Amino acid sequence: MADFLKAYDKTMGNEGKYDNDPTDAGGETYRGIARNYHPSWNGWGKIDAYKKKPNFPLNIEDSLLENEVQNFYKANFWDIFLGDSIPIQEVANELFDTSVNMNHIRAITFLQKSLNALNRNQSMFPDLVEDGELGNITLNALSLLPKKDIQILLTMINVLQGNHYFEYMRKSPIQEKYARGWFSRVQLCK
Repeated sequence: MADFLKAYDKTMGNEGKYDNDPTDAGGETYRGIARNYHPSWNGWGKIDAYKKKPNFPLNIEDSLLENEVQNFYKANFWDIFLGDSIPIQEVANELFDTSVNMNHIRAITFLQKSLNALNRNQSMFPDLVEDGELGNITLNALSLLPKKDIQILLTMINVLQGNHYFEYMRKSPIQEKYARGWFSRVQLCK
């Protein structure tokens, strides 16, 4: 079964430290936690205390916030899609990172769409309902996928992710400034 800390460490490589970009829909952000979307995160009190001291945001002691950050990500982006039950670490890593960046429903929907495309016209398993909910039926379908198809599955999920970024930027061109960061998360296999 998948290990949260492995997925967490990989995703944290994509997340910055502190930022407060007025054009970011998430607003003030610390290590990917957006205040507009998660105003009750208990780390915000510590961030606000740092603001009152000289050298903000350079004065933030990341190690003092690590437990709050880890607990937040585990509860809100790992446990919500049953990350511990994913049998393949690479798939769990991808679902976690996509969940953090887009939400768990979209990540699981990408998984379900990709599994449906790989089920050999339902000869391996019936088409999944693409509802963004990870349950036993989706987990079973994932376990039936041959090991040699895992890289293709990951590529398909990433293609869907990349397409979502393009569509989002088309709807809101001001978001184009995030393209490089977003697409650094899209990994295609060879």
